[in-house]
Amino acid sequence: MTKKTRLGKTDIYVNPIGLGTNAVGGHNIFPNLDDETGKEIVRTALDHGINFLDTAFYYGPERSEEIIGEVVKEFGRRDEVVIATKGAHKFVDGKVVLDNSPDFLRESVEGSLKRLKTDYIDLYYIHFPDETTPKDEAVGELKKLKDEGKIRAIGVSNFSLEQLKEANKDGYVDVIQSEYNLFKRQAEKDLLPYTAENGISFIPYFPLASGLLSGKYSKDAKFNDSRAQNPLFQGEAFARNLEKVEQLRPIAEAKNAEIAHVVLAWYLTVDSIDAIIPGAKKPEQVLDNLKTLDVQLTKEEIEKISRIFQ
Repeated sequence: MTKKTRLGKTDIYVNPIGLGTNAVGGHNIFPNLDDETGKEIVRTALDHGINFLDTAFYYGPERSEEIIGEVVKEFGRRDEVVIATKGAHKFVDGKVVLDNSPDFLRESVEGSLKRLKTDYIDLYYIHFPDETTPKDEAVGELKKLKDEGKIRAIGVSNFSLEQLKEANKDGYVDVIQSEYNLFKRQAEKDLLPYTAENGISFIPYFPLASGLLSGKYSKDAKFNDSRAQNPLFQGEAFARNLEKVEQLRPIAEAKNAEIAHVVLAWYLTVDSIDAIIPGAKKPEQVLDNLKTLDVQLTKEEIEKISRIFQ
């Protein structure tokens, strides 16, 4: 039985290993996705005790939510599943525009409820900040939806520290999702101290830095997707980054684990990080992510990993 962890100050308890589902129905994000495989990924997660599913209107768009709605309905035990989804994107004349206005957020929540085939969403995030809406007004609308029982917890995603403070003016923000990994540690300087102080749960995305922290790449690896433009994957920086990752191999081998498991386990030792949501493109990867829970890091190992990636 997996020990469940509480998300911040909410009454929501999750397996610390969740499932990020941008590769489930996210046809606008990844080429050649197969929806049947997507369903199998979600089924595998639910059947093996992963109860925290993270999706968004933008993944698909809409398709990821639809697939999760189908599989959770088929699973039958809605109360055992924690569904997180996000909204802020809308299409105007074929272009994607961000909107955090109260009216649009309410409309977005209603749309997500239909696609997810449920009458409540456990955690609803504002996916990206827009340029104009006061953040406390946006969150105020989510608080009304929470009082109406349509959502259980309020999240924001991709907010700067200033935007988070404005959003949390009345203390309503429960969770923030932001980019954080061993190569990108800016959050330790700004967001994480604030979340720790305010009982807000921090969910990192890109925890494996697009696979760079998995320990599976060699120096001659070539990339023809978004990684080709990512500075972490270019030239000398790429070679130096791989050397850092290799320094984790002895720790992983001593624990009979993979480097990715060690990295994911390290995040769970960070104050405010209650859960992580690695993605998967195949059902086997879901099971592999769960092996993270078998990795116990000592205080010395935690400090050593931090030093390697200083």
